[in-house]
Amino acid sequence: MYVGKPSAIVVVWLALFQGLHAHLDYKDALTKSLIFLEAQRSGKLPPNHRPKWRGDSALDDGKLANVDLSGGYYDAGDNVKYGLPMAFTVTTLAWAAIQYQSELKATGELQNVIDGIKWGTDYFLKASRKKTLYVQVGDPNADHQCWVRPEDMKTPRTVLKIDENTPGSEIAGETSAAMAAASIVFRSFDRAYARRLLNKAKLLFQMAKLHKGTYDGECPFYCSFSGYNDELFWAATWLYKATKRPEYLTYIHEEAITATVAEFSWDLKYAGAQILVSKMFFEGDKTLENFKNQADSFICSNIPESPYAQVKTTPSGMIHLRDGANTQYVTGAALLFSVYSDFLAEHNQKVECSNKQFDSTHLMAFAKKQIDLLLGDNPNGRSYMVGFGQNAPTQAHHRGASIPVGTDSSNVNCPMSFVYWYNKDVPNPNELTGAILGGPDINDQFHDKRWESVFTEPCTYVNSQAVGVLAKLATKSIAR
Repeated sequence: MYVGKPSAIVVVWLALFQGLHAHLDYKDALTKSLIFLEAQRSGKLPPNHRPKWRGDSALDDGKLANVDLSGGYYDAGDNVKYGLPMAFTVTTLAWAAIQYQSELKATGELQNVIDGIKWGTDYFLKASRKKTLYVQVGDPNADHQCWVRPEDMKTPRTVLKIDENTPGSEIAGETSAAMAAASIVFRSFDRAYARRLLNKAKLLFQMAKLHKGTYDGECPFYCSFSGYNDELFWAATWLYKATKRPEYLTYIHEEAITATVAEFSWDLKYAGAQILVSKMFFEGDKTLENFKNQADSFICSNIPESPYAQVKTTPSGMIHLRDGANTQYVTGAALLFSVYSDFLAEHNQKVECSNKQFDSTHLMAFAKKQIDLLLGDNPNGRSYMVGFGQNAPTQAHHRGASIPVGTDSSNVNCPMSFVYWYNKDVPNPNELTGAILGGPDINDQFHDKRWESVFTEPCTYVNSQAVGVLAKLATKSIAR
């Protein structure tokens, strides 16, 4: 349904960014959010690595399987490398680089985003061999019994993989999506690298499709409760965006299984794929209307003013789906609302939720509010990003940040490591700059205690989903 005039959208858009809470420095938050991702790097660190308290780690990863699996990212506050959340981190970071390339360039952060993507894709190129994908390095049970820096860890670096005999369609599909999305980022300046990524993405998609099955080897830490159909749809969508080959569009039309959902996360990708496909609907492919309607449903389920709102919020208005890294749902919704607002503005459309309509400015206002709540515009008067804003948290649940540099934590036995560094009620000696922590509970209560991980543990995919929205907010603020 066509509505209004583009000029009206511009006026309202400018009003949105000239309103209250202009004190938040989105550019600084963007810069710091990327510094956190650097702090999560595993392997041999580059000379320009910004968190100076981090050092090289896990250089022998993969040795137990006679492969080189050094590099990649630790997902959170521990020292394990999980393939599924790492791939989702790269996919969403690549999406930011694609959707908000000019904004990232204007803020001076585009190269840091590209470097962050490549840190992940270089690892995935090593992890995907023939008909095998290595999906985890480290023994999470042993790792969680020790509180040591990744530079000093002596816990087993167990290697897990998927192949024809041990399928894992979720991880293969998400890694395919990551490689396909990243190939779009690189193809304008490094065609050879982009081609390598795209070739791997195609092979991984075939692997996910031909050997269907759920991989439970990352349970109980990253169990896919949603199954693998969302990852197959998500991967096909990114492959179509990267190649424009009809076979992927045919898959979306004829084979993809979709669902109406109210959540976007490392485990549930339907809404992200639906919003991407909706752009094709707006551009003229009316056979994709069902996906557009499902994208609208995601919006209607999340926006509080909608008659169909079903997602709970805290008293301050922050999305709250469940305790434990709840901020991933906050940044995930913000990303999808921001991108969909771009599509609505470009095609002069609105989302209809029963008797109410929401245009692009409504969606962006919601995305902005979610980010603002994270950055400190909330009743608690505190930021949930380390090193940013007022009353920022100081006790992130994070091994490397909580142990002083120069301490040889490898010489301390595992039980005593918790006594020395985990249980002490003091600020971390190393600032985990830019980390968006787990955030408040459903009542807006937050405890800045290292041992209460539900509040204080960071995750890479919380930050990766915030990058594009922060770039958009930062450049609109700069333009004032």
